[in-house]
Amino acid sequence: MATIFMIEDEWHAELHGEFKSRAAAMAELERWSEIPWDQPPNVAPCSSWESCGRCYFLAEYDTSFEPWQELSRESVLEIDAQGVRWTSA
Repeated sequence: MATIFMIEDEWHAELHGEFKSRAAAMAELERWSEIPWDQPPNVAPCSSWESCGRCYFLAEYDTSFEPWQELSRESVLEIDAQGVRWTSA
């Protein structure tokens, strides 16, 4: 079975990268948690970005199927004007 991990912003239905391992995706989210909420990649794309934020999920997919099969999905990180909240680790 071939798998990849993807970071997704559930609030804005955006994909933010493919990673070969959960550890690599989590390392990227750790890095993003240090970036202010109003700076890329954390600034929300919507017109009300100042009162919005990002809700990052980590999804694991089995890529040996077409279309890919989702194996797991977990809420990991929220970033907005109120701060950074780890929702899973």
